[in-house]
Amino acid sequence: MRIGILTSGGDCSGLNAVIRAAGISLYNNLKGVQLVGIPEGYGGLIRGEGSILGRDDLAGILDKGGTILGTSRQPFKQMEVVGDDGESKLAKMVRNYRAMGLDCLICIGGAGTHKNAALLKREGCNVVGVPKTIDNDIYGTDVTFGFQSAVEVATESIDRIRTTAESHSRVMLVATMGNKAGWLALHSGIAAGANAILIPEMPLHEDRLCKFISERKALGARSVIIAVAEGAHLRSEAGLKKKQRSFVRTERGETTITNHLAEYIEEKTGYATRTSVLGYIQRGGAPCAYDRLLCTRLGEAAADFIAEGRFGVTVAVKGNRLVANELEDIAGKYKHVTRGDRMIKCAKELGIFLE
Repeated sequence: MRIGILTSGGDCSGLNAVIRAAGISLYNNLKGVQLVGIPEGYGGLIRGEGSILGRDDLAGILDKGGTILGTSRQPFKQMEVVGDDGESKLAKMVRNYRAMGLDCLICIGGAGTHKNAALLKREGCNVVGVPKTIDNDIYGTDVTFGFQSAVEVATESIDRIRTTAESHSRVMLVATMGNKAGWLALHSGIAAGANAILIPEMPLHEDRLCKFISERKALGARSVIIAVAEGAHLRSEAGLKKKQRSFVRTERGETTITNHLAEYIEEKTGYATRTSVLGYIQRGGAPCAYDRLLCTRLGEAAADFIAEGRFGVTVAVKGNRLVANELEDIAGKYKHVTRGDRMIKCAKELGIFLE
């Protein structure tokens, strides 16, 4: 049995841990199995590239950041577009899946990866997904691997930024990742004791935030820490798509929501305001212990599904159980923070500003 495995989309902590767990479990429990590592995500499958991953290749990678297979982004919208050679990327993937003699393909990635995996399933390929993203926004699973590691990095970063903010008596805007969903800003903001948290699901009115900041300062606070998800936006931008928001901000001479707010807050309140963008530091480095355990469980579960002949699904976390979701039921859907979420209630009861 030949099992392909790839990592697609943005990197995050824990990818290698999943590869390791899936590979070891397959080798230990299926006779005559071969694990074929496909480089650069779906890009490698489009090109028909792959090489055998033996047991030695899986050794020593549990705590290694990044992915030994490499990764790339292959936009879902372009998959069925016929190129100059008369063939779509999807058609090439299906053709190479068969030419490589694969019996199944493990697709490790986020929402886009799962949408492409659903296309492969539709075309008759056996696939099993594993949910990865630091944004924690994949529909149908309680948690994705990489999320907790990113929360820990963001939390420590906010802790460090606070000492500078207090030393200089500043308002600090700390930008986390999270374009469509605010889970990372929400969790790390609460864990680091941020005073305000801004997320995509709750559009912001700038003057309300300024009033909150002024009230805290009036009470003697030396600093105000604001965790901002990259997808956070103003109420005036709420009806705009991402590209439209970018255009509007460019017209204002700004690039991000944090740039806008820093200028606005300083102008309206008079308090020195600075920004810090955490960026790719949230993706890199070794996975935390929680993610190492989760990745090991997810990789082993993917191998179990293959051994059972259960294809066209993705592994999902439901409470303490690992279950299977049909790819077509979750592809293209996102898990958003809701106003009724327990973490939102917790934050508000602690006095954290949330719109």
